[in-house]
Amino acid sequence: MQQQDEYTPPKVWVWDQQNGGAFASINRPVAGATHEKTLPKGQHPLQLYSLATPNGVKVTIMLEELLEAGFTGADYDAWLVSIREGDQFGSGFVAINPNSKIPALLDTSVQPELRVFESGNILLYLAEKFGAFLPSTLSERTEVLNWLFWQMGSAPFLGGGFGHFYAYAPQKFEYAINRYTMESKRQLDVLERQLAQQPYVAGQNYSIADIAIWSWYGALVLGRLYNAAEFLDVQSYPNLQRWAKLIDARPAVQRGIKVNRNWGEPHEQLPERHSAADFLQLPKAE
Repeated sequence: MQQQDEYTPPKVWVWDQQNGGAFASINRPVAGATHEKTLPKGQHPLQLYSLATPNGVKVTIMLEELLEAGFTGADYDAWLVSIREGDQFGSGFVAINPNSKIPALLDTSVQPELRVFESGNILLYLAEKFGAFLPSTLSERTEVLNWLFWQMGSAPFLGGGFGHFYAYAPQKFEYAINRYTMESKRQLDVLERQLAQQPYVAGQNYSIADIAIWSWYGALVLGRLYNAAEFLDVQSYPNLQRWAKLIDARPAVQRGIKVNRNWGEPHEQLPERHSAADFLQLPKAE
């Protein structure tokens, strides 16, 4: 292990605004709004404010899956929230999610309107609202929720841990990268063993557990996250690869990952979505 300067924590921590890597300009140790900004609203029952990060695409995939299954009440407007520009600290967004994290959902089909935040809770809310992608029997429902909450608890180690220190930190720290690589590979092995037994994470049927987990771990093993596929040797997880490709082929997933995306190839980007016809306006892949 390479020797690095040892850090001695001060008695009282003081925020250094220049220390934080790629997201230093928006990271801060306090909550609340930084500026006044009213959120736009469209005509559909569900208003989504998000960005196509792994947490964001969970919800757009879920909404597209509901529409694919015939639930017309799941039609939605998706508005872009640029987290690098600090949109999540606008007063309108903070009113929906006091934690200032995407995604955030407003359900205008009920009175009073309901705010729903935290991506796992949004998936659960939509599954219960429409009676889809969540089994009704106690044992099957519990297993799906086991894995939904596994994802919510595990992904911060993959994203804020491995992803930050491997891809975004201003300096590469061997200890931090080794620590979070070990944990990320342990999590991949958890999924590999689970998927050796059945086609989907929680059993025989596709569920919100698959949507939540695929958005992080599927993207990772398909080489779309942190440019880390070779480093993590993702080809050594054949069951996880099989599952990731199975879900990736779903039409609703292919649509969902494009929504609220403003980077990549032109055919991959649909920064805002207000109707199913918006997908038809995208250029063809070359």
